[in-house]
Amino acid sequence: MNSASSAHDPIIAVFRGGVSPEREVSLGSGKAALESLRRVHARVEDYVIEDRAVPAAVDARTHVVFSTLHGVFGEDGGMQALLESKGIHYAGCDARSSALCFDKQRTKQAAAAAGVPVARGVLASRADAVRAAAIVADLGADLVVKPNCQGSSVGLAFVRDAAGLAAALASAGDDGCIVEQRIAGTEVTVGVLDGEAMAVVEIVPASGTFDYTSKYTKGLTEYFAPARLDATLTALLQRHAAAAFAACQCRDYARIDFMIGSGARPVMLEINTLPGLKETSLLPMSARVVGLDFDALLARMTRPAIDRFRAVSCSTGTSQPAATRP
Repeated sequence: MNSASSAHDPIIAVFRGGVSPEREVSLGSGKAALESLRRVHARVEDYVIEDRAVPAAVDARTHVVFSTLHGVFGEDGGMQALLESKGIHYAGCDARSSALCFDKQRTKQAAAAAGVPVARGVLASRADAVRAAAIVADLGADLVVKPNCQGSSVGLAFVRDAAGLAAALASAGDDGCIVEQRIAGTEVTVGVLDGEAMAVVEIVPASGTFDYTSKYTKGLTEYFAPARLDATLTALLQRHAAAAFAACQCRDYARIDFMIGSGARPVMLEINTLPGLKETSLLPMSARVVGLDFDALLARMTRPAIDRFRAVSCSTGTSQPAATRP
């Protein structure tokens, strides 16, 4: 335990589990985060989330939340909005930014407006299955289809003709699908901490596709941290990552994914506001290259929320935070 911790510090409430298809991923992230935070902070509590609610024991006067909830009601702003309504401070992006970044189409629009190149594509729904041929005529036949509001590569599909696209769109969820040109090249990701881009990590799946299986099955993907890129391209990716983070009004930390296509031209794919947090996950890989081990990274990730908690406590003379965007 860090000797700087004291009885006057907030209790860190680790949220894990949740109600989305990414529950098992979250349980693993949360377990790793819990163990790390207990090596740093005096008081850390474990909360396995089973429904769309803040546990009754979590109190704005005493707790700061560190959430590892992935997917629906984890990254989409739902839990964040509940915490804000109760005046509970928490680490990571606020409800507004979380909701924006969970929507891949809106994320791409915000990033593009800030000058960050994004993958060319369209937002489509089940009704658009009848115009699959027109979409293929516009974007080409080699396409990526993914849910507009989902993470961890859940629902990711690759299609090569209009019939395949029509079938993929016919099973689209209520939030629709992003249909993008498939970019042949190198997939990379950049961790951002306190608005500053960390190292670029290169992702090399054995199958050539970084889908759910490649992401979570040991040995199916090779990683290079730092990425095998020249200094100029590395710096460009870091600038794009920091710009996307700012454009989407992210807070504290995030992970930004890119593809590098022909001509060494990177395009942004999406922003992960609550990325995986096992020691072998991509954000910790990015942090290790810049000198932050797992415990140091977790300490840095929680520090802004603790500072916000302390600032309000000091200004009011109590431990009760204000109920405005913690």
